[in-house]
Amino acid sequence: MLRIRLGVALAGLLTVATAQAQSPEDAAQNSVEPWLALVDSAQYAASWEQAAGGLKKAVAAPQWEQAVMRAREPFGRLLSRKATARTYSTTLPGAPDGQYVRLVFDSAFERKAAAVETAVMALESDGAWRVAGYFVR
Repeated sequence: MLRIRLGVALAGLLTVATAQAQSPEDAAQNSVEPWLALVDSAQYAASWEQAAGGLKKAVAAPQWEQAVMRAREPFGRLLSRKATARTYSTTLPGAPDGQYVRLVFDSAFERKAAAVETAVMALESDGAWRVAGYFVR
């Protein structure tokens, strides 16, 4: 019984250590992918709920939902997405100093063969990376 508990405790510590050993860029990218899946499946309200506090303070949920819907729906269904750039910074224009990662993706949609998506991730006080901005063109 003690061995099982010790094994579980060690596995938990290794998971925490691995997460802490991730670079900010890796951690931010791992966090943005499920968020992008919400946007891809038109779950815009859920994407706002899971966004960074600063974004939620700046944009009310109904306005966010409308803006993302207008930006994404003309492109149609996502066909592919590939990260092409990841930039860590402690400053962001118009935002308080903190930890940010700008992620750029080359994406293809059914009605837009070549698009660029940009997500700005912010490290929040609870240690989670959350979306602070999203743009598609």
